[in-house]
Amino acid sequence: MASKHKLNFIDSKIREIRKNNLYRKLQYGKTQGSHITINGKKLLNLCSNDYLGIPTSTIQIKQLQSSSRLVSGNDESYKKLEKSLAKHKSQQNSLIFPTGYMANLGVISSVAQKGDVILSDELNHASIIEACKLSDAKVTIYKHNDMDDLQKKLKVKGKNKFIITEGIFSMDGDFSSLKQITEIAEKSKAITIVDDAHGDFVVGSDGKGTPNYFRVSKKIDVYISSLSKGLGSFGGYVASQNNVIDLCINKSKSFIYTSALPSFLINYTTKRFESNRERQKIKLEKNIKQLSTGLKQIGFKINSKTHIIPIIIGNEKTAMDFGKFLKDNGVFAQPIRYPTVPKNQARLRISVTAWLTANDIESALNVFEKALKKFRTIQSSSS
Repeated sequence: MASKHKLNFIDSKIREIRKNNLYRKLQYGKTQGSHITINGKKLLNLCSNDYLGIPTSTIQIKQLQSSSRLVSGNDESYKKLEKSLAKHKSQQNSLIFPTGYMANLGVISSVAQKGDVILSDELNHASIIEACKLSDAKVTIYKHNDMDDLQKKLKVKGKNKFIITEGIFSMDGDFSSLKQITEIAEKSKAITIVDDAHGDFVVGSDGKGTPNYFRVSKKIDVYISSLSKGLGSFGGYVASQNNVIDLCINKSKSFIYTSALPSFLINYTTKRFESNRERQKIKLEKNIKQLSTGLKQIGFKINSKTHIIPIIIGNEKTAMDFGKFLKDNGVFAQPIRYPTVPKNQARLRISVTAWLTANDIESALNVFEKALKKFRTIQSSSS
């Protein structure tokens, strides 16, 4: 007899939706002008929100979808990309949201509910924090990557327990302790949700993300990610079991009550997904090594091993002055301050990309060296 999966409780939620005649199912179609074609049948479209119907013949793009995907905005192009993303994460299915922020809001608030317990890393992204609040579950924050604290706080009682973490943390650029987290989750039968916006398409075999990098892909229950970072397009998505995707289609407000992404963006994302990402990934890794090594040689204390490299300045005003000096000298690196990071933890957040050339990096390092000499009092540390 097959063992009961920890996500099977979702099936009862879907049965309840069906029982109340509230079950929704996506219909794939193509929109053109006043009509929409679904399953080969051309229909007059009275569901579009494109009120003015402004002609786009002079604009060299395909017609925008302007309705919820459940109304008339579910272009067939979604099907191909969602199938590819599910395979990319070795999951049964996936669902695209207009943004990664909306994906977190919609997914977490749909799967977690009153009576459940969420264990959330203290440095999780704002979208995760807001999503946890919307869920009505009891939210407990554990110290950043502190596995002893996580285990201690997991002892709290709850119907379902969720551990939510980022794969690579957006402001510190460090990896989540996914190997230990999945071991702890397995023992406590907790459900693991990973927001891998900054690791997806960038780390791991074929860019499969942080869980793949740590070889724990099969132990992650729900993946949430972005299409606007590694792929450089737009949108967010969730990949998981069929029942999780089904629940999100039926319960996620940030999916149901918003317009769909236009099909040309979906096609653009698909092309980027199918491109030679490995070549770009190799170039990115080379750039990370060059910039990180160079910053250390200059005198900055760099602990990040990823493409997100924070230089902790501390004082907010100094960080602003530091950033202005960089800008005045041809380098754009935005100062990050409270409330995005704690007070007196202001920093320059450097994002390394494959766009950079070796000469670009050398030029940047020269400017950083001048900046460090000018601002000698800063504590240049990412610890």
